Order: sequence, then C-alpha cells, then structure tokens
Amino acid sequence: MTFILGLTGGIATGKSVADQYFKAQKLPVVDSDQIAHRLMEPGQSSWQAILAHFGSAYLNPDQTINRKKLGHLVFSNPQALAKLNELTHPLILAEIRSELAAYRAAGKKIVIYDAPLMLETGSQRLCDKVLVISLPHQLQIERLMARDGLSQGQAEARIASQMPLAEKVAKADYVIENTGTIKDLERKLAQLLEDLESEA
Repeated sequence: MTFILGLTGGIATGKSVADQYFKAQKLPVVDSDQIAHRLMEPGQSSWQAILAHFGSAYLNPDQTINRKKLGHLVFSNPQALAKLNELTHPLILAEIRSELAAYRAAGKKIVIYDAPLMLETGSQRLCDKVLVISLPHQLQIERLMARDGLSQGQAEARIASQMPLAEKVAKADYVIENTGTIKDLERKLAQLLEDLESEA
C-alpha cells in the first residue's frame, strides 16, 4: 500500500527545502514544478501549447520559452495567467498521475507529491493526506524578495496570485510553521515522517 503525502504551501515558504530533506531520506518526490519545466522544453507538450497561443515573441533565440517575459505578462494579467494554466495544467496532471502510478507499481511505501498549486487545481485528490508549510505573511514577503531579487510590490503580486496561505492551512491535514532555521524545519519533518511510518 503506497501512502501519497501531498506537499504544498505558498511561494517561498520552504517547500524546496522540504523536498531536499525527503529526498535525503530516500523518499521518492514527484515535483510538479520540475514536471512543468520539463514539459516547457522545446518540442514538449506545454511548449507547443504556449507557442500556439502566446506566439514566438515569448521564445528566446535558442527556442526555449522566455520565462521572465511570460512571467511578467501572466503575473500582471489574470486572463493570461488563467489561459496559461488552462493550457498547461492538464498536461502536467497527466504526467503526475503517470509518475505516481509507477511508484505505486514499484511498491514504494511513502511518496511525496509536491505541488505549489495543489489546492488551487484540486490535485489533492491524488493524495492520502496534505501537508502545508506555512509562515507569517511579512516573513514570506521578505524571503521571496531575498530569494528572487524582487521589489516588495512584485513579491506581493506573486503571493496574491496564489490562494491565501490561511485558506491552505484550513484545508491541510498537517501544518508545519517554517519560522526558524532549516534545521528546525528538518526536525519537524522528521517528526512527521516518524508519525506517518508508525501509522502506515
């Protein structure tokens, strides 16, 4: 029996650190962002859909998608963001289902499914339980500005494009507050894994 733990949270709340920790524990991680990036490589399904809708103005000279330019468009234009999601989400979801099925077939005990937009897209249906990594709004803004070199306004726009963290927390089975150091976060994740393994 494979237990699928959904991992989500807000932008810059610490999901990547959690992924690294789970991988270090030899747990398989199905990462929707990595899948999304892979499908946006030249010739892949999302790349084709984006090119067909948004046009070659959003390609770099080497034919890769100009993520910065596309990001500027979709984070300032809700209709464009909705269209991008409509084009790419079904393609990403099909790939996620296929990876989860492969781990089930291989008899893995616990699989982590990481998706920043899990609750927005309804893909928590693929999970047995959902873990949300949370932190106070001001700290989230500061971490995002520091990580991506954004202004406060840009950071707030990106955070506003996602479901509010408080709503995600309300829908979670487990919540970990990531207000301390990486070591603090890892200790909390270790405790959660221990609890899951004793339940499994």
